Amino acid sequence: TELALFCQRERAARRADRSLLSLVEKLPDNCHPMDVVRTAISYLGAEDAEEDDASESANFAKALRMFAVLPTIVAADLRRRRGLAPIAPHSHLGYAENFLRMCFGEVPEPVIVSAFEQSMTLYAEHSFNASTFAARVVTSTQSDIYSAVTAAIGALKGSLHGGANEAVMHDMIEIGEPAKAAEWLHGKLSRKDKVMGFGHRVYKHGDSRVPTMKAALERVAAVRGGRRWLDIYQVLETEMFAATGLKPNLDFPTGPAYYLMGFDIPMFTPLFVMSRITGWTAHIIEQTASNALIRPLSAYSGSPQRVVGAV
Repeated sequence: TELALFCQRERAARRADRSLLSLVEKLPDNCHPMDVVRTAISYLGAEDAEEDDASESANFAKALRMFAVLPTIVAADLRRRRGLAPIAPHSHLGYAENFLRMCFGEVPEPVIVSAFEQSMTLYAEHSFNASTFAARVVTSTQSDIYSAVTAAIGALKGSLHGGANEAVMHDMIEIGEPAKAAEWLHGKLSRKDKVMGFGHRVYKHGDSRVPTMKAALERVAAVRGGRRWLDIYQVLETEMFAATGLKPNLDFPTGPAYYLMGFDIPMFTPLFVMSRITGWTAHIIEQTASNALIRPLSAYSGSPQRVVGAV
């Protein structure tokens, strides 16, 4: 079947070249993991002799290669930051099982694998968000797929787009205990500080992805001792809706779920990239097939017309 063939090709493309892994190892330990992901994709483009071939078949092959090798890069970066050697991918394992094994040295409990798979599915595509639009703008100039994905990664790195699940977990750690959550939240609101993980530019009556991911979080918390985070989640969800009418978005349950799985907080957004690379590249291929240069107009909001005297 088509799915079986796709899985076979993905499993065959997981291994990263030694030169790419060496590049990752040479990057500063204090650089953000998103810088590593961005650099790795740029390197893949630089080493691709057919980089400028934008045919549908070529772009599909490049998209599949990026999708397959990104978990290897992200896992290697996670381990190097912990002083550990990278673990090579295994072609006999599924996508999530292979990635989690490369990160943690073993395949975790099935409930962890399932929850991770669900997060990947929920993050995979979301219409014209900032990073997807950035990818389509770059593609519209007839640039290559790697450049478009690199631009998308740059957009996703921003805290108002991809970094939200990181901020959610930082907030929960700052709160510490469920009994402190309401006071913390109302302090934030009184100072008019932004509370990450709530509201959405598209979903005005609640993010339809949240119930699935919240249920996954509950299952992860049950096997990883995460009751405290669930209780903080519930207090914040209830108090935020009562105070503002805003409901959680997908980043709110995903942050604590990834934390309980064992991921370091700065790695959360690269996990987002691993998933959204599928949506980005689908948009890139679609844009290429019926392309027109994307060139929005701007509305001038500066000083009114002025008279310039003779020089």
